[in-house]
Amino acid sequence: MFTVAEAPAFTGGHLARLAAGTLAAVRVPGFLDPATCRSVTAALDRLHTTPYDPGRVPTPVLRFGPALNDHRLPGGTLDADRYWAEADAARAEWHRAGIRPDPVAISLARLGAAWGAAVVPATVGGRATFGGTLREINAGLLTHYDDINREFPGGLFDQHVVAQLAFNLYVSVADGGATTVWRHRWDPDDERHRDAYGYGPGAVEGRQRVELPPHVGDGLLFHPGHFHAVAPNRGPGRRVAFAFFLGLTTSGHLVVWS
Repeated sequence: MFTVAEAPAFTGGHLARLAAGTLAAVRVPGFLDPATCRSVTAALDRLHTTPYDPGRVPTPVLRFGPALNDHRLPGGTLDADRYWAEADAARAEWHRAGIRPDPVAISLARLGAAWGAAVVPATVGGRATFGGTLREINAGLLTHYDDINREFPGGLFDQHVVAQLAFNLYVSVADGGATTVWRHRWDPDDERHRDAYGYGPGAVEGRQRVELPPHVGDGLLFHPGHFHAVAPNRGPGRRVAFAFFLGLTTSGHLVVWS
C-alpha cells in the first residue's frame, strides 16, 4: 500500500492513488532532460532569491516566489497585502528573466494532460495565487507536513480542496538531500514533539517510511499530509527544485499554488 511507483510519465491513476493515500510517492526519472536542467540552472542567477524567515525556518533555505504558508497570520488568515505584492513582483521578475523552456509550464501541462483537464491556479477572491516556487535546500528540512485546510481552517481558496499533493522537479542535486516520507499524518499527540515549524524524531518513530533521493531531471509527486523531511547535503553542490502544490477540488479539477 505505501510504496513508491516509478514510471515514464505521470498518469491520472497515479494522482488518484496518491490522493487516496494508497501510494507513498510517484517518481518520473528524466521528467526534464539533462540539457534543459543545465540550461535552467544556468539561468537561475537572473532570479532574486531570499531566505525563509529564520524565526520560522531555522535551517537556511533560499527561495524565489512567495508561499502562502509564509503569509499566514495568527488565526489562520492571509496577510493579503504582503502576499499579493510579492506574488505580482515574482510573476513580473519571472517574465523578465525569460527562462526557456519554462519548467513550471512544462510540468503543469504534463500533469494536466495526465488528469485529463488543464491545471489552473487556485484563486482567492478571484485572484490567481502564485504557483511554482524555486527552492534551494542544502541544509535539509525538519520533519513536517503540509495541509492547506489546516493552515487556513476557515477556508482560503474560492475552490474547495479535498486532497493535496506536492510536486518537485529537481534541476540540480548534490550528494544526499533525500526526501523521506512517513506513513503518518498529524495527530494531536504529535505536538509533544513540536520543534520550530516541524517535529522531532519521536513523532515518526516506528512508522513505515520511504526514502527518495533526488536525481537531476526527476519529477516527484507525493501526499504532503504525510510527515516528510529533507536530509542535508553530504557534500558540495546545490539541491535546487521547482515546487508547487496540486489540489484536487470537489468539482474534480486540479488547482495549483505554492
